[in-house]
Amino acid sequence: MNKENRSDSIFPETRWVAGLVIPFLVVAFVILYFLPHNTATLFAWEIKSPMTAMMLGSAYAGGIYYFSGLLMTRQWHRIKVGLLPVTTFASVLSITTILHWDKFNHGTLPFFAWSSLYFTTPFIVFALWLRNRRQDTNQPEENDAVIPQTLRFVIGAVGVITQAIAIFLFLNPALMIKLWPWSLTPLTSRVMAAMFSLPGIVGLGMALDDRWSSAKIILQSQGFSILLILFAVFRTRAEFNWGTPGSWLFTCGLAGMLAGIIVFYIYFNTRQKT
Repeated sequence: MNKENRSDSIFPETRWVAGLVIPFLVVAFVILYFLPHNTATLFAWEIKSPMTAMMLGSAYAGGIYYFSGLLMTRQWHRIKVGLLPVTTFASVLSITTILHWDKFNHGTLPFFAWSSLYFTTPFIVFALWLRNRRQDTNQPEENDAVIPQTLRFVIGAVGVITQAIAIFLFLNPALMIKLWPWSLTPLTSRVMAAMFSLPGIVGLGMALDDRWSSAKIILQSQGFSILLILFAVFRTRAEFNWGTPGSWLFTCGLAGMLAGIIVFYIYFNTRQKT
């Protein structure tokens, strides 16, 4: 597509998919975040750790925020950074489902919803990204702020580190189970890998686009998700082994990320041209 024919618009099918996905995410968020002890009967598999359940619920809450933002904006570049992270997240959970097939509650409505979502979403969302990406003019908005290259390099480096953690969680769950601040199983280690892959790919995506307008919605959704995770840490603090560095690294690292997002957001919002 020639640059002059690019409209920066979002194709209708992208909005349809967002509208279809949001109800699934809302139900999963409510079950996992507010009823973490009832996953054996209400979810696709039993998650014995309330912290793991609430953290997955927090990821879904961030997804609700992101897809709602997609529905409310008309410009592709404002939401483009989020689709590849969603594709990666869904792909990891799809593979995890196959690897741990025997752990799931087969024949139940929650499992049908889970498998329907994760065996289709990676392909659908990636196809939507491929189709919509041609609409990007790669031009800043009229009042846009520019994210400096050095700062984008730092964001990308954080994304690489986060993605490395996700890879270890997926490929070597036995090691990560020993190091993790609360109890994991091989299944939940790989689910955790999916959750870490989300901010990892987000960081890499932000590093490649210097427009502040491209970062706003995804940063808001990530900040919202991290805030819920930190509240989950407080609620399930008895699960953590506070005598090891891992618990403090996890909690302080998330708090630092949230503080960084808030400072980053306020600074670049004020830098927008008036």
